Amino acid sequence: MNPNRFLNIDDLRQLAQRRLPSFAFAYLDGGAEDERALHDNTGIFRHLALQAYALRDTSQRDYSTTLLGKRSAFPLAVAPTGFNGMLWPRADILLAQAARDHGIPFTLSTMSSASLEQVAQSVPDGRRWFQLYVLKDRSIARDLAARARSAGYDTLIVTTDCAHYGKRERESRHFRAPLKLSLPALLNVAAHPGWVARVVAPSRGLPGFGNLEPYLPPGEKGRGAQFIARQLDASLNWRDIEDLRSRWNGKLVIKGIQTAEDAQTAVQCGADGIVLTNHGGRQLDCSVHPLQILRETREALGDETEILVDSGFRRGSHVIKALALGANGVLIGRPVLYGVAAGGLAGAQLALRILCEEVDRTAALLGACSYSELKKMQETLLNSGYPAKALDRAMGFPAKRAVSA
Repeated sequence: MNPNRFLNIDDLRQLAQRRLPSFAFAYLDGGAEDERALHDNTGIFRHLALQAYALRDTSQRDYSTTLLGKRSAFPLAVAPTGFNGMLWPRADILLAQAARDHGIPFTLSTMSSASLEQVAQSVPDGRRWFQLYVLKDRSIARDLAARARSAGYDTLIVTTDCAHYGKRERESRHFRAPLKLSLPALLNVAAHPGWVARVVAPSRGLPGFGNLEPYLPPGEKGRGAQFIARQLDASLNWRDIEDLRSRWNGKLVIKGIQTAEDAQTAVQCGADGIVLTNHGGRQLDCSVHPLQILRETREALGDETEILVDSGFRRGSHVIKALALGANGVLIGRPVLYGVAAGGLAGAQLALRILCEEVDRTAALLGACSYSELKKMQETLLNSGYPAKALDRAMGFPAKRAVSA
């Protein structure tokens, strides 16, 4: 992974697309329905520009901060993502290693290929968060939380926006029936012998879901996808959050928030933080982007509750804009997946290196030497050639709001 060949995250995305079969890349790269939210996620950042201060001494810089009670070298964490073993062998462990090497937290998904115990044993010196899906069988969620605590995960992130499964049409076009690839997709797999040799041949099939294996009924080992589809629960509600809060003695974060009202309810239920997200455009198409509700949510919660954001972040400057609007940090998902699919550990490390260097460079060019200085420079987030009202409309803010963050 020569860094001179890969200048940005999109370069890694292009290599990942070449190395993965079309069905696997569609899973990694696709969104729901018309993919409007998916495209808007990356496009929204162009509506905001940054204004720099001149003649600031930026020779010594440190952008570390505290995320959920512990220091992080950058205001970043690796987001929870599932079925990563389809991209590269041991991908979950490699992502945890890359996060550790960059001094930031790693979040393991309930739907990971490696189990939470395997990741903890492989990367004992990294900071680990665990993302939890609450299923119909509530005892599974309780047991997963207990396992995570025993394995040293200090933060539980509960995802709330997957009680129903989004309609991901780009993925579906590669299948003739559930979990059965179409003939064109099978031929495309044959055209990727390197992927077959890395991912399929060693285990004679696609990886399973390590965290779910203990709960699968007899005869369904290796069929975690069907199991999880049956276990999605539309009755999930705030009482379940209160129950988890009573059982979990670490940091609790609620992921899937899209309104200031829900953010306040999460805090009332005992959450230490929230994640503003539209699930990377993979669930509700045309859904609001976190930046559109970030200022309002920060005003509603004040400074005590931590707000993390994700969805569409591809540049360090995107991270800076989220901080200026009130976020404490950003969860990075697809960028590191493009990296690990492109080149395993080296690719994941390169993706984080690119983003961290971009955060450092952007902040230095703004004239900020530290995270605290960045937060003090919120007024430097200005419109880029748009009248104030036009910018607020583009970002989805009420017209009466000022442009500055």
